[in-house]
Amino acid sequence: MNLVHCTYERHASAILAILNDAIIHSTALYDYQPRSIANMQTWFATKQAGDFPVIGLEDERGELMGFASYGAFRAFPAYKYTVEHAIYVAQSYRGRGLGEQLLRLLIEQAQAQGKHVLVGAIDADNAGSIALHQKLGFTHSGTLPQVGFKFGRWLDLVFYQLILATPEMPVDG
Repeated sequence: MNLVHCTYERHASAILAILNDAIIHSTALYDYQPRSIANMQTWFATKQAGDFPVIGLEDERGELMGFASYGAFRAFPAYKYTVEHAIYVAQSYRGRGLGEQLLRLLIEQAQAQGKHVLVGAIDADNAGSIALHQKLGFTHSGTLPQVGFKFGRWLDLVFYQLILATPEMPVDG
């Protein structure tokens, strides 16, 4: 297994397939329609512009097994030390601890970049993701009941956060 920094050229198609599987088959993403490769161009450009990591784990053949990233939590300057993260593992690789590895790597990346809070927005029925976040020290910080509607039912969204000791010297502006 190899840790990689994902690029549009090498990983866009694989990331797109993983995301679209989540859109079609789960409530991990509150989207209805699969995304296009054009969406991936914008997605990668946004990550690059914000200096946000996109990390992945590849198998011995170079196949992307899962990826993780974070981005702006909200578009106001005072939130600059807070990021919202996402972790997705390809269906055929789930249950092998890859999500935990990716989340640990994201935490390290956030510390290295001087972030202060990581936020995970998780469907309330996603017990596996909730357990993973709790295992790594995230705490429940709120529930938004019935904010989503997918697969003919209302969905509750829970927020989990991890407060880091970084940055050492935060500044306004």
